[in-house]
Amino acid sequence: GVDSCSSCPCKNIDQSHVSDSQVMVEFENGNFIFTFPNPKNVSEFSMTLYKGREKKEICALHLTEERVVSKSNVTYCQTQNSNSSTTFILKNLERKHIDIYTYCLEIFLPPPYIDCCLKETYLYVQDKEDCFSLGLVSWIIIGLIVFAISCVCCVVACCLRNKNQKCDSNSHEYNSEYMPMAAVNAAKKPRI
Repeated sequence: GVDSCSSCPCKNIDQSHVSDSQVMVEFENGNFIFTFPNPKNVSEFSMTLYKGREKKEICALHLTEERVVSKSNVTYCQTQNSNSSTTFILKNLERKHIDIYTYCLEIFLPPPYIDCCLKETYLYVQDKEDCFSLGLVSWIIIGLIVFAISCVCCVVACCLRNKNQKCDSNSHEYNSEYMPMAAVNAAKKPRI
């Protein structure tokens, strides 16, 4: 998630250099994309992305008329530049990257030198491992419930089957073709 808040305003800055729509923050394919319009009528400037209250520099882009120099102090930040905008892309973020990110602009040429913070954004990242473990736990619980229901059904089915077999064997004795016979002595031969 992203939450924006105002930061130190730009001092001594001419509105012709920086447009009103300062920073555009987007979340796309798991990446946070921060796009800044390049200052107008400026031949040399730097755009820097800082993390935390202590303002640790994580990404920077320095533009002159001759070249573009990008610098990244971390693996999860990449820079892109076009004629009209500068973009910082934060990739593969984890919970440890939750913090306040500040975007600052320095204008070197033409004079006067201008240094200002454009915007602060609080970045919240939901950990991927949390999502996976919650999903795994829910599947384990569902599996245990299904297993328990299956066991109860098997026990009930076995009890009913045993009960029916006892009833069948008892009723079968009385309807047997071989009726129990009483012991009969051998027939006596008549005496003559």
